[in-house]
Amino acid sequence: MQRSRKKYIRILISVGICLLIGLLAAFATQSSVDTWYPGLAKPTFTPPNSWFGPVWTILYILMGVAAGLVWARGFHHIWVQTALYHFGIQLLLNGTWSLVFFGLRQPAWALAVIAGLVLVLVLTIRCFRVVSKTAAWLLVPYLAWVLFATLLNLRIVQLN
Repeated sequence: MQRSRKKYIRILISVGICLLIGLLAAFATQSSVDTWYPGLAKPTFTPPNSWFGPVWTILYILMGVAAGLVWARGFHHIWVQTALYHFGIQLLLNGTWSLVFFGLRQPAWALAVIAGLVLVLVLTIRCFRVVSKTAAWLLVPYLAWVLFATLLNLRIVQLN
């Protein structure tokens, strides 16, 4: 019973951290989303702005659950430490991308950041898989979205 409770607390903390990062990124990007971003030439496959909030919310929840499942295995294990280290780096890159793309309005530099994010995210999934296959699978939709965002970012750089 105690172990199960500890697991759910770690999942809730992890989800909270991920949602907090998403909230901070949203605050940092809001003014550009309303002013600068609409003026950019974008590819035809650009989703409506109304999709981004719900999609990112779901992805941050999945990320948090995944991290919580890994953390619940015990932080004393080297693979858990390694997996969570990679997770933290990719979460930092995730927030950095928003700041660079929207805050600094630098799509080309943001492309470099998101390329790094993809690499670290793949490493994170590999590390998560060693600890929890479920946790690794929970990050796959996030990887798919980040790959899509990378393509979108690339096309925006090319068109502008």
